[in-house]
Amino acid sequence: MGFGVKVWVAGLVAAASASAVMAAGSADAGKTKAAVCMGCHGVDGNSPADMWPKIAGQLPQYISKQLHDFKAGRRANEQMSPMAQPLTDQDVEDLAAFFSTQVASKAEGKKELLNAGETIYLKGKGRPDVVPACKGCHGPTGAGKNDWAATMKRPPTTLAPAIGSQHPAYIANQLKAYKTKARTNDEAHVMRDIAARLTDADIEAVAQFVATLSR
Repeated sequence: MGFGVKVWVAGLVAAASASAVMAAGSADAGKTKAAVCMGCHGVDGNSPADMWPKIAGQLPQYISKQLHDFKAGRRANEQMSPMAQPLTDQDVEDLAAFFSTQVASKAEGKKELLNAGETIYLKGKGRPDVVPACKGCHGPTGAGKNDWAATMKRPPTTLAPAIGSQHPAYIANQLKAYKTKARTNDEAHVMRDIAARLTDADIEAVAQFVATLSR
């Protein structure tokens, strides 16, 4: 769940310059620039392999943040980090605009794990390891949440990615990366704190349930 990421002003400034945030992305320009991305993420952002995330229908602000994080070294991946290095701020916004306009393909989860995953996603976990409901940030359908004011007259409070229809294996891998702190680009430690209270069984169940949601 590249997932319930609380993004405060300081975090946003660290992730991208104000000019990058304000830049107007062009989906048409992004489609042309996305040719090199399609080998892993698919022609429409629906990756054919579950090691790569589906980015079709992802929030453009989240795509932008991740690309800036890869470029700045706040998030590391041996494939994505070098791919992000040559991107300009406008490239990032154009790519985000293109992929965000695509439609995520449906996925399936293991039926035997869906009930457990649904409970955690919609209701969270109680004591001793309290976990808030995932839907609080990611929404009941996994469409994500961004309350950044278009006028930029107030700071954002939540930027949670769309996770519905995502590959279960990718969701599980990211939650485990947060849990082990192999991934640390979540602002205010939100996802690291949540993942630390999930068991491996919880993670697998949530990942399977999330796959069944439509963004």
